Amino acid sequence: MDTTQAALLGMLAGAVIAGSITAVIFLAVRARERASEQTSVVVPAGVREVLHGMDDAAVVVDTSSTVLAASAAATPFHLVEGEVLPADELRAIVRTVRTTGAGVTDTLRLRRGASPAEPRLVAVRATRISPRLTLVVLRDITERERVEQMRRDFVANTSHELKTPVGAVTLLAEAIESAADDPEQVRIFSSRLTAEASRLALLTSRIMNLSRLQAADELTDERDVAVDEIVASAVDAHAIQADSAGVTMVRGGKRGLYVRGDAQVLGEAIGNLLANAIAYSPEGSNVGVGVKLSEGVVEIAVTDRGIGIPEGDQERIFERFYRADQARSRRTGGTGLGLSIVKHAVQRHGGEVTLWSRPGKGSTFTIRLPAIAPPDDVPKKPKRRKKKAAAAAAAPAAPAATPENGVTA
Repeated sequence: MDTTQAALLGMLAGAVIAGSITAVIFLAVRARERASEQTSVVVPAGVREVLHGMDDAAVVVDTSSTVLAASAAATPFHLVEGEVLPADELRAIVRTVRTTGAGVTDTLRLRRGASPAEPRLVAVRATRISPRLTLVVLRDITERERVEQMRRDFVANTSHELKTPVGAVTLLAEAIESAADDPEQVRIFSSRLTAEASRLALLTSRIMNLSRLQAADELTDERDVAVDEIVASAVDAHAIQADSAGVTMVRGGKRGLYVRGDAQVLGEAIGNLLANAIAYSPEGSNVGVGVKLSEGVVEIAVTDRGIGIPEGDQERIFERFYRADQARSRRTGGTGLGLSIVKHAVQRHGGEVTLWSRPGKGSTFTIRLPAIAPPDDVPKKPKRRKKKAAAAAAAPAAPAATPENGVTA
């Protein structure tokens, strides 16, 4: 082998060795990159910008379900960067995605905002970004489902509930025509016709009020509302009913509290509770309205000493047209819509209504609403000196506090 051939052979061997070394280095770098991808918890570039531009709540979480990046809409659901997902259901979805590698879609009820806000119906979609990162997107579908349910309820309920008074009006009109020659019968039928017409008007009005509460996205006259104002208005509006029934209304609790909302809607909600309490209370008993502040929540409790509500009916008592005592409702002229209106009115204000009741002992309905600070233009009342014990003893006794809420009426 001459010198030239040896040189060429050496160059070829060097090239092969260099290529082999390069390939080994390349494979090592790729393996290192893959290993880094498997263990990295760094949010990929551009993901935060995409999240910030989304209208839906969306977060990126790691294997410990800790939020690494979040959209602005995620904050009301308590999805905050650096904190663990608050709901067990969300953490279970993330674990499923990480285990199977496939996307997961589910519908959950999650609380949006601070207590006592009602849980919201949320469509959740989780997708794996990398072996250690998962994207979770939440879409609030409460309003869509509520409107659809409202449409179904309106058609079903109106067709069922309106046919009774409409049929009665038709029959009474025919009876009046048949008894045209008998003035006494005409007066009797006319009186019953007037009662049925009034019942029909009340039922129609309440159906429209309830439908408006369910359909409206925002309150029409939202402002800072004094709780004293709406409670006093509701008590005054039902004074005649209470006098006729021989029932005494007693008001007590903390004064000077404020909430944010529509005074008319809140007043009607408290009024409906008072009307029910009076209607179901025995003559000579008390109906109490108590107000207190507990951990930033205003609690307005309406307590009666009436017949109470059986435990089996308490879960359905807020449904449209549901009546725990059908016979009593017919005698009192109830429509079965009052408590449903209360529930939706309170939900519209970011609150909730709860019930404590025992058959034979009475019931307490408590409206819980987020409290706000008094407006700046409200003058502060000077502190009053405590009245003497004799004056306190002379005051009418209020109904006892219920075990659940401790609000004296």
